[in-house]
Amino acid sequence: MRRIIASLLFFGIFGLHTISAQNISLPPSGGNQVCEISQYMGLVKVSVNYSSPDVTANNGDSRKGQIWGKLVPYGLSPNTFGTAKNIPWRAGANKNTIVTFSHDVLVQGRPIQAGSYGLHMIPVESGAWTVIFSNNNNAWGSYFYDAKDDALRVEATPEPCAYQEYLTFDFTVRKQATSTLAMKWDELSLPITIEVPNLNDLYIEEMTAQLQDIPGYSWQNLNQAAQFCLSNNTHLDKGMEWANLAVNGAFVGQANFSTLSTKAMLEAKLEKGEELEATLKQAMDHPSASVLQIHSLGRQLIGMGRKTEALMVFQTNAEKYPETWPVNIGLARGHSAVGNFKEALKFAKKARKNVPEGDSLNKNNVEKLIKMLKKEQDIN
Repeated sequence: MRRIIASLLFFGIFGLHTISAQNISLPPSGGNQVCEISQYMGLVKVSVNYSSPDVTANNGDSRKGQIWGKLVPYGLSPNTFGTAKNIPWRAGANKNTIVTFSHDVLVQGRPIQAGSYGLHMIPVESGAWTVIFSNNNNAWGSYFYDAKDDALRVEATPEPCAYQEYLTFDFTVRKQATSTLAMKWDELSLPITIEVPNLNDLYIEEMTAQLQDIPGYSWQNLNQAAQFCLSNNTHLDKGMEWANLAVNGAFVGQANFSTLSTKAMLEAKLEKGEELEATLKQAMDHPSASVLQIHSLGRQLIGMGRKTEALMVFQTNAEKYPETWPVNIGLARGHSAVGNFKEALKFAKKARKNVPEGDSLNKNNVEKLIKMLKKEQDIN
């Protein structure tokens, strides 16, 4: 009797353990391999996880030209399993395709929050398809699809593409703040546009947090953050704050040409005239300022419409580095910017003599500028 009880206890305990065990690893159903693709737009990551069926059937028969409207029906399909009455296509095979956004984005111009979504589609024979992002991202296929779980529905128009044996998701456009996610299979592609509407805000938020930690104890990092604001014409007041810290922040600030010129450019953007003139002088007087750096500073000021200040910078460069390339071409540009074409022509001719030996590119460019100035055309 004791042996029987012990046996029952043994099989009871280990039987329960077997029931609760995780599944073993087996090949994917139908041989449809699991695929994953990711794309960054700046700080924003978009990932797609899907199972990829192929045009050729498991028995070797080709289904080319028979995918859309046949293997994948148009419209909603009657459901023979699960809780949904009629179902969309799962945008792949096996478990529903999952799209993950690391941050809030726009899909086809419509907002969707950061998160992971089950992707479903309603194909049609002609016109735009319906693309569904469902909050239920953990279902097998579309058999349990419920419209109440929809986070977003958008429309996308399919277009022809080169033959694709395996269903594939690809990012066909990859830019800083926008990308195109395309589903491709057989000879059809469905492009979906994804945009980051506030990319600069995200960078500012990220840099603000980083500069409150160890990276903030570096004038180089502070200066780079300020330059980001300058070059992207965004959050200029925040950029000014970082620029001031880069120049004279306690323990970390360092006044050099790089930090001072960044500060000056931000003052120009923010229309701080008196402060700009003083900062420009400080930057150009600094021992780290080279002739080419000062010349570049003048070019930047012209690009910002600060023509008077630009001429002053070119004049200072000529005083500091007389008859050195490219001070005379800078004076030509400065005078041209304010409409003094005769003076500009005089300095352009001088610049021709200062072109370094063997520098045919700049020699040809100076000749072109001289021709323009003779016609009283602005060379900037």
